[in-house]
Amino acid sequence: MVRPLGLPFDPIERAAQTWEERFGPAGSMRAATSVFRVQQILIAQFDEALKPHRLTFARYEVLVLLTFSRTGALPLKVIGSRLMVHPTSVTNAIERLVAAGYVERRPNPADGRGVLAAITERGREVVPPATAAVTGADFGMSELTGDELDTLFQLLRKIRLGAGDVAAPPD
Repeated sequence: MVRPLGLPFDPIERAAQTWEERFGPAGSMRAATSVFRVQQILIAQFDEALKPHRLTFARYEVLVLLTFSRTGALPLKVIGSRLMVHPTSVTNAIERLVAAGYVERRPNPADGRGVLAAITERGREVVPPATAAVTGADFGMSELTGDELDTLFQLLRKIRLGAGDVAAPPD
């Protein structure tokens, strides 16, 4: 878990002040660095909440995605694209989920060389309590109001759209 630093100053704000003295405007650097730090904090909180279920947030995401699929099974390539992660990360998550008995590998009938990751009954059983653990902590967002959450999502989505992460919605 990311331990609270409890510093008497904000190191990101301090870095921004130094940045401005040396390089110029620090708004983008300060915001990006804050996003990275918040990501570290959130992932650590999720992983801690999911630890009793033998899951990390990355593995939990795979299980939830499999429960969302019609058949409970997806090709590894599809898992990677839906979760927007590198194929190596998918392979590692699947290996750990197989070891925990939450997922099994199956041949892909649509692709003789391909493999499907299929959620097991044990995997289905762990999703509700794991979900309760993550949602019980309000996904680490309890400091924000509903309106602030909507604003944050829209701001971050704007960056994602600009980077081509997803197609822009039609006007």
